[in-house]
Amino acid sequence: MAGLFLWLLTFFFILGLLCLLGYQLILLVDLEFDYINPYDTAARINNVVLPEFITQGILCFILLISGHWFMFLVSLPYLYYNVRLYITRQHLVDVTEIFNQVKWEKKQRFFKVGYLVMLFLFSLFWLIWNITEEDD
Repeated sequence: MAGLFLWLLTFFFILGLLCLLGYQLILLVDLEFDYINPYDTAARINNVVLPEFITQGILCFILLISGHWFMFLVSLPYLYYNVRLYITRQHLVDVTEIFNQVKWEKKQRFFKVGYLVMLFLFSLFWLIWNITEEDD
């Protein structure tokens, strides 16, 4: 039962990360089509960047202490990338440069979404595997 709870927890953490990135992508698309001003876009994106990083860190920590090494090692590059962005202070969107960086920011977030979809599918596989093993 603990294994099932763990996989449900990772499933929801990854789903939460996908929602945070989806929100950021929607804001960038709105900015690109001039539905929202750059100041509001940058402020809203910057408000959800740290929760995204913290959620990813918690997810990696949970996978590490539970001993799920494969999932931990697969999610580690994403955590390293986020830590590197935070240390170099490139994690926040600059209001004055946001129009010049919209394509790069969207590309960066689409890559993160693709990576998280892969993690999501792995998590879903292990969740289903764990459910079927407990029935036996």
